[in-house]
Amino acid sequence: MLSRIAEALFWIGRYVERADGTARILDVHLQLLLEDPWVDEDTACRALLSVMGTTAESDTALGRDDVVRLLALDRENSASIAHSIAAARENARRAREIISTDLWETLNESNARMPRRIPSDKTHPFFRWVRDRSALAFGVVDSSMSRDEAWQFFVLGRSIERVDMTARLLATRSLTDAAGPSWTTLLRSCGAYEAHLRSHRAMPSAASAVEFLLVDRLFPRSVLSSILQAEECLRGIDPASAFGAPDRAHRVLGRMRSELEYRPIGDIVRGLSESMEEVQVGMSMASDAIRERYFPSIAMPVWIGEAL
Repeated sequence: MLSRIAEALFWIGRYVERADGTARILDVHLQLLLEDPWVDEDTACRALLSVMGTTAESDTALGRDDVVRLLALDRENSASIAHSIAAARENARRAREIISTDLWETLNESNARMPRRIPSDKTHPFFRWVRDRSALAFGVVDSSMSRDEAWQFFVLGRSIERVDMTARLLATRSLTDAAGPSWTTLLRSCGAYEAHLRSHRAMPSAASAVEFLLVDRLFPRSVLSSILQAEECLRGIDPASAFGAPDRAHRVLGRMRSELEYRPIGDIVRGLSESMEEVQVGMSMASDAIRERYFPSIAMPVWIGEAL
C-alpha cells in the first residue's frame, strides 16, 4: 500500500475518533456548568481548555460560549470538532480510491452539515449529532471494509486516538476538585455506565470507574483494550515483527500496557491527572514512531551521483 494512502486512513480514524471524544467531553462539562451554580465558570473553562491542549488568548473571563467556539466550531483549531470533521473528509478525499463510497458520503455529508454557530440551548443535540455521525462512520468501516491493511491502518489510528481521548476524559475529573463531574456522569458520557454495572454489580466508585475505563479488557473504549487493539493492528500490518525485535511503536505500546496492567489502581487514582498525562505522552510517542516507520516524510526519491 502507498504510504500516502496508509497515512490518510490512519488519520481518518484518528480525526473521527477525536470529534467523537471531544463531543463527549464537552457535553459532560458544559452540562456540569449549567447544573452546578457553585462552579467558577472561568476557572473551569480554562482548565478544560488546558486538558484539551488549547489556550485562550483573551485575558477576559471565559464562559460556555467561548469553550464551544474554540473546541467545537473553530475550524483553525486542530483540537476542535469542526477541524476534525473537515480533516477526516480531506483525508478521505486523498484515499478516495481505497475507501468505500458509503464512508466517503458519510464524511462528506458530516462536513457539509457542520454548523457555523450553535444556539446555547442546542449544544446537547449538536454533541449527540457528532456522536451519531462518528458512530455511523465507524459502522460503515466495520461493515464494508475487508480486514486488510487499509482496515488495519484505520483501526490503528482510531485506537491511538481513543486511548488519548479516554485519558483526557479521566483527567477532566479533577479539574474543579469536588465540583467535578461524578463518576456516573463520566461513565455515561462514554457509554460505559451499564457495562460497568454488569461487570462490578455495584454503583461506581473512584477506584472501580478508573479501573473499568483503564484496564477492562472487554470494554472497547477502555485504555487497555484500545492499546491491545493497536498492537494487534501493528502485528497485522507487519506480521514479521512478531518474530524479530519489536520496533519502537511496539515497545512504546508494550511498555504502556505493562504499566497499566501491573500498577495498583489506588496509585493511579491518587495521581490521576499525572497518570493520564503520562498516557497522553506515551500515545504521542507511539504516533510519532508509527509515522516514522510507515509514513516517510520524503515522498520523492533523491538522486545521488547523477552524471551531468
